[in-house]
Amino acid sequence: MKKILALVTLGLSISLLPFTASAHGPSPQKVEKTVTIKADPAKVWAIVKDFGNIHGWHPGVASTKVEKKGEDTFRTLTFKDGGHVYEKLRSNDDASMKIKYEIVEGTLPLTDYNATMTVEKGDKPGESKVTWMGRFYRLYKLNPPIPEGQDDATAVKAIEGIFDSGLANLQKVAEGSK
Repeated sequence: MKKILALVTLGLSISLLPFTASAHGPSPQKVEKTVTIKADPAKVWAIVKDFGNIHGWHPGVASTKVEKKGEDTFRTLTFKDGGHVYEKLRSNDDASMKIKYEIVEGTLPLTDYNATMTVEKGDKPGESKVTWMGRFYRLYKLNPPIPEGQDDATAVKAIEGIFDSGLANLQKVAEGSK
């Protein structure tokens, strides 16, 4: 009985010791931006759901090339600054007005990027609310020291810039083509 009590006491003592662990690798990042557009949701959705026409409303995209591989749809975006991404369409749902896609490869300072764009009715009649949300990791997947330009802040800044400029111009395009 003394041995059992000693083991239980030892177990309790160990469990009460402070336990610290260091994180391994990067933490997941998330950027979510929303814009209200003075246009009917169906009209805005028609623009957003066109996977092959993001260059028609995003000012940073010079061209879009769409290709089918079996049942899957991919697009290559060439940016005006010379960069590019190769993306896979995961779903395009007219009922919920939601498109999901992921980056397969590209020149952005991030990895494991998955995103959704959703169009909903706005607060007022004839308004739409568009939400663009992306989840991703920084480019450098190991522990510090992190090379310059491959950190969380750089990845978040890149996506915020893409979302901010894209949503602002989507608003102009949707409101301007009444």
